[in-house]
Amino acid sequence: MHEPRRILYIDDDDGLRRLVEKMLTRRGHDVVGAGSGREGVARAGEGGFDLVAVDHYMPEMDGLETLAELRKLPDCPPVVYVTGSEESRVAVAALKAGATEYVVKSTGEDFVDLLEQAFSLALAKRRLAEEKAAAESALKESNERLQLLLREVNHRVANSLQIVSTMVGMQARLLSDDLARDALDDTQRRVDAIAKVHRNLYTSNDVNSVAMDEYFAALIAELEGTWSTPTAPREIQLRSEPLHLHADKAVSLGVIVNELVTNACKYAYPSDSPGVIRVDFARSGDNHFHLSVEDDGCGMQAGDAPRGTGLGTKLITAMARSLGSKVVYDVGRDGGVKASLKAAA
Repeated sequence: MHEPRRILYIDDDDGLRRLVEKMLTRRGHDVVGAGSGREGVARAGEGGFDLVAVDHYMPEMDGLETLAELRKLPDCPPVVYVTGSEESRVAVAALKAGATEYVVKSTGEDFVDLLEQAFSLALAKRRLAEEKAAAESALKESNERLQLLLREVNHRVANSLQIVSTMVGMQARLLSDDLARDALDDTQRRVDAIAKVHRNLYTSNDVNSVAMDEYFAALIAELEGTWSTPTAPREIQLRSEPLHLHADKAVSLGVIVNELVTNACKYAYPSDSPGVIRVDFARSGDNHFHLSVEDDGCGMQAGDAPRGTGLGTKLITAMARSLGSKVVYDVGRDGGVKASLKAAA
């Protein structure tokens, strides 16, 4: 037993239309007939129908033209298309044009049985489509809320790290011990390198990944401003592809670049001479990236101990390990030092 529905049946064959109306009404449906496509579209526009059945062959406006007009209605019910027995091409065209189901026309109870089955299928498809649309809408809203939340979290983290950086800088200025002040200055730069990742996340449209070219550009500009002086300028040349990485990897790379560039600025060149540092970041194969930091300075000998406290070297090693990689040191093209690593993107 099929659930009663309000059905609009459009067919110019008066005899068959009345017969179908009678048989469907006998089965409990509320049926309204229309003798032409134009009349059917007008009646459908009045609303209140659960389903529409449209015959293909009609004068003036055939079934496909009627279907096209029905689809323009603001809330078009599911349409079942009625075709002849040898007209699979027409049925395919109707389905492509927006019909939900089709039925091969005949006379008698068998045709009405097929109609009712097609009606049930059409309504089931409509219900599934509506449920899918509702689920997609809910998922989209959930994702939007999550992105807003992540953006707010990154905003607050960036602000908190900025406060920490400011406090470290204030403490450094109060110290008279040069070594302690330098250590705090290094700490401040490390905190700033991490804060820039979160600032990039909340200011971009992507809250999950960092545009590394933009991130490195901001980091390099700050390092160049920190280490350059009129008597000993430090030119830091950046070449970076627009690769997006997850925030965790961006943090690790930011710390590595900060330490390598800082070391080059401090130790590669005399304190009263200019110097150039080159930072290159690019894809390497399908799913890897390659980073290198190179200077043209005094170089280093095999087995040389790290200069300074050694903390920077430990940080570089730890951050490279978090990327599943390690930093390799070679002689640069002009006798300096080239540090490089390769890791999965």
